[in-house]
Amino acid sequence: MNAVGQGGADREGVPEVSGTEGRIGRYYTLPGRRPTRTVMCGGIPVGGGAPVSIQSMTNTDTRDVKATASQVAALAAAGCDIVRCAVPDESAAVALKGIRAELAARGVRVPLVADIHFDHRLAIAAIENGADKIRINPGNIGGDDRLRAVVERARAAGVPIRVGVNGGSIEKDIAAEYGGPTAEALAESALRNIDRVASGGFEDIVVSVKSSDVRVCGETLHLLSERTDFPLHLGVTEAGVGDRALVKSAVGIGALLEDGIGDTIRVSLTGDPLREIYSARDILASVGLLPGAIDVISCPTCGRCKIDLPRIAEAVWEAVSEIETERVVAERRESFAECAELYRRDKAREYRPGQESFTVAVMGCAVNGPGEASRADIGVACGNGVAVLFKEGVKIATFADSDIVPRLIAEVSDTLGSPGGSIASS
Repeated sequence: MNAVGQGGADREGVPEVSGTEGRIGRYYTLPGRRPTRTVMCGGIPVGGGAPVSIQSMTNTDTRDVKATASQVAALAAAGCDIVRCAVPDESAAVALKGIRAELAARGVRVPLVADIHFDHRLAIAAIENGADKIRINPGNIGGDDRLRAVVERARAAGVPIRVGVNGGSIEKDIAAEYGGPTAEALAESALRNIDRVASGGFEDIVVSVKSSDVRVCGETLHLLSERTDFPLHLGVTEAGVGDRALVKSAVGIGALLEDGIGDTIRVSLTGDPLREIYSARDILASVGLLPGAIDVISCPTCGRCKIDLPRIAEAVWEAVSEIETERVVAERRESFAECAELYRRDKAREYRPGQESFTVAVMGCAVNGPGEASRADIGVACGNGVAVLFKEGVKIATFADSDIVPRLIAEVSDTLGSPGGSIASS
């Protein structure tokens, strides 16, 4: 297996980064993260210590400018940092310019990635029409001459390339050597294709290797993280529908993030892409990588519960999630902008944790009340027609259970203050 680092160089000699220091222009990482270089996708830095960016893909016809722009705007409002659009023909490539103009008219600024397969001319056309990044699979784009044409056009325009590899694109000799689309085969194929793209010194590369098998995804990304310092895109492809798809994605992406691997993620779900954004936020929040998150915890119901706790907890979560979206989007916008500016100036970035997460507890009885949920910033414990409101384990009010949702949400809003601000002390 080839070792890939700077433009195909060996990873040996890549400086290790520890503590809170590092060069964001080259190698910088948050504590516990694997160091990777920074690649700019439009105004969003990927890797190099920037927040883990959230991606999705439109499912509209890209040639329908207004419909696609509307979906992109909705994704951005929900917290999507980078949006990919399918470019199956020249008309779709040209439409990117119109989509960009429509978004600008709406005041929406979000990088657009052109998803290209088979035809290298579409990649070049997409760059010429304003794509902020190109997603290609070098295994199906054609020979080295066609790939080099794309790379040179991307270099001239300052557009990064996402190198994608999947089980169906593994080279025949690699598949034969490893006996099929194994983790080793996928990693070897990715490294070979990184070398192809980087052979002329092109360094603006993001690497994406996906499988519908969670374990293969994990093993492959671990192998790649040891052999390359280019930013890594995480996702379980073709995850499916329903709860199983969400669980597969959470396990596959979350486990890698816990190991410090991954710079940008997509939760691939069949259906409305907005669900991908909410799910990605949940995954990042669960592993402590979503500053400003609001965690709603609630106890499993049992025979002691005398209220409709599922209904109440769901209502609290729906209200809180709107507050969280504003907080998270504001926090991430500020952090990405800071990282981008420091990248342009090639300055070191001190670790800035951002807003702390905030926990709201909705508990069904005294057993699981302030005691068990004492770590919550604000919570409520319910009894027979009565609810007890507590802050950091201390009881502060008692009221009728019919008032739980409005009282709890009002308390959360008052405590947090304006979106993007710091949490007020209680």
